[in-house]
Amino acid sequence: MRVETLTGAALSEALDDIARLRMAVFRDWPYLYEGTMENEHRYLQAYQVSERAIALAVYDGDWLVGASTGAPLSEHAEDFGEAFEGTPFDVEKIFYCGESVLLPRYRGQGIGHQFFEAREDYARGLGFEKICFSSVVRPPDHPLKPSDYRALDPFWKKRGYDRLPGVVAQFTWKDVDQVSETAKPLQMWMRDL
Repeated sequence: MRVETLTGAALSEALDDIARLRMAVFRDWPYLYEGTMENEHRYLQAYQVSERAIALAVYDGDWLVGASTGAPLSEHAEDFGEAFEGTPFDVEKIFYCGESVLLPRYRGQGIGHQFFEAREDYARGLGFEKICFSSVVRPPDHPLKPSDYRALDPFWKKRGYDRLPGVVAQFTWKDVDQVSETAKPLQMWMRDL
């Protein structure tokens, strides 16, 4: 396996593969995302137009098995920046960690730590003061929640991230068991750099 850091043209060239990986991984709990390439292109455009965006790509041979993205919060989807309205935080000083997607058989090998460390180092190098990400909020009794699901909260807390009370983005997508798109709450987590 190898991990590559992608920016600029290399990142743009990888976006279709990242889109396919996102759709595969996010079909599972807790996202339950029924994605389309059209939706993916619309969402991932932020990484194509931002000159300060980054992706970490994990390859097994030539096969993309994991990816993690990031961009300045002010250059990402407006839904995320809007979550910070009315807070004391300056979105111009915050770097946003987008998705971290990894096929199941590659989990538990330290790649998640590499994803966070690389994006944190990158954001620090660009002069950002804070770094954040979001996680979808689902009801604890959701019928599609697997009985063996383990939340990632302890992993994120160990890395120094805390939930930001009341700082919740709304993002719309179609769930695998639904007929239409609905808005989902995405809880923001943040730490200092």
